[in-house]
Amino acid sequence: MNRLVDPEYMSFPFELKNTGVRTCTRKNHIIEQIEQILFTDPRERVFRPHFGAGLRTLVFEPNVEALRAIVRERLNTALSQALQGEVDLATLRIDFREGAENELALVVAYKLLAVDRFESHQIPMGVING
Repeated sequence: MNRLVDPEYMSFPFELKNTGVRTCTRKNHIIEQIEQILFTDPRERVFRPHFGAGLRTLVFEPNVEALRAIVRERLNTALSQALQGEVDLATLRIDFREGAENELALVVAYKLLAVDRFESHQIPMGVING
């Protein structure tokens, strides 16, 4: 019964082990999907030119609310397309948190459809200057 609720997925990046391929749980699989989207630039994948949010291109941009709104919209669009069917898209929330020592983190929260459970992941983005 547990395999129906939380089946194994191939991990990203793809890795071979002595016993086969490296696998992960549904929760980790979704985290890996989110990270792929965040750090893949649009047009980086030849057969999926619209895949990715391209956060690396924003490294030297100012940390202002207008830029955060643009990033939030870009991520919402990219994540909605990639996580469709896995996540209740109406519950998808993207926010930024400033932590100790000027660290900026991206927080992605959503509800898993299969198990009707909320998940939240904090992804460190770096240090804010100033």
